[in-house]
Amino acid sequence: MAYSSILDWIDFFKDPMDSPYYPFDTYNLAYDIGFKLHEIIGGTIAWLINLLFPGNGVSEWLMCDYVSAIMALLIFMILIFLVAFVSVLIVLWLERKLLGRMMDRRGTMIGMKGFLQCVADGLKTFMKENTIPKKVDKMTYIWCVSLIVGLSVLVACMVPLSSRWYVVDYQTGLLIIMAFFALAPFLILVSGWAQNNKYSLIGGMRAAELMISYEVPMLILICTAALAAGSFNIGDIVYYQNDHLWFFIPQILGFIVFFFCATAEAERVPFDIAEAEAELVEGWQTEYAGMKWGLIMLADYLRGTVSCGMVVILYLGGWTLPFIGDGPIPEIVFLLKAYFVFFLMVLLRAAMARVRTDQILNIGWKVFMPLSVINLAIVIVLKVGGLI
Repeated sequence: MAYSSILDWIDFFKDPMDSPYYPFDTYNLAYDIGFKLHEIIGGTIAWLINLLFPGNGVSEWLMCDYVSAIMALLIFMILIFLVAFVSVLIVLWLERKLLGRMMDRRGTMIGMKGFLQCVADGLKTFMKENTIPKKVDKMTYIWCVSLIVGLSVLVACMVPLSSRWYVVDYQTGLLIIMAFFALAPFLILVSGWAQNNKYSLIGGMRAAELMISYEVPMLILICTAALAAGSFNIGDIVYYQNDHLWFFIPQILGFIVFFFCATAEAERVPFDIAEAEAELVEGWQTEYAGMKWGLIMLADYLRGTVSCGMVVILYLGGWTLPFIGDGPIPEIVFLLKAYFVFFLMVLLRAAMARVRTDQILNIGWKVFMPLSVINLAIVIVLKVGGLI
């Protein structure tokens, strides 16, 4: 058989939407990148195999539509996770540097303005000994932390960065995200019980009561935003704000309440009563050591970035900009807005001390709950009056 060029196996301009196995209804940038990478890498491998064994069927199989779709999906999932993971590293670095400046010090300084400190911490926790106390309920102890981390990663990957960077264009996206969020209190409570440690049990009970008391106002505010936009679809809510007003303006009360509730859901200061190092050693995380503890911290920051993303979607126009719309790089716009919200969370952490358990519950049920209902009433009046 005659020699075949590598360009015979690689089609740089092939449209993934033309494939009969294209899994989405609209254009997906992450999938397109995965498809192009498979064209380059898979095409090169297929060309090399064909060069060594001319006329073999493996090369043709490697570049068929079905295999290309599977490989593109695998690369797509890796890309989605990498973006979420790098975002966590950025917010962790941002928090350390900001807290350092607010305390009149430089903060972390290990490589690249201190960014590599996050990588060093990950390597350090990975190398620590994996210890498990004798008297714990081992199966529950392991499965709870696995589910907490897994659900946090899943929710972080489900938040779309733009109309072209998403996992699934689901019509009830906000409710699905909140449904996974609502599993965290149950898993944390069970995890605290499984450790057979009084500090862990108290921390788990605190976490559960904290999250439940703040999830109800959050759900009311999410339903309020959906009512204003006329849809639970995240894209519809974002583009409704782009066509009218960011919900931050008519729902300033809802924005403030949702911001504090999101901070509490992420277990951040001043709502970190579930950890409370001065009182409970490390709360529900007390008996987790090594990489298990590192993964729990990763999950905490993943939930924090999701909370910031939800604030951006509901009140700050998502990935759109006034008079511009999507723009050329809407994903960067979304991430910058999320980092700004996280900056506000860091300011809150630096400015306030931890509040008592009774104060947190009173704020959730007696302050934020009525305010969220008042915000709902305001939106109903504005919607009926045709003002939004």
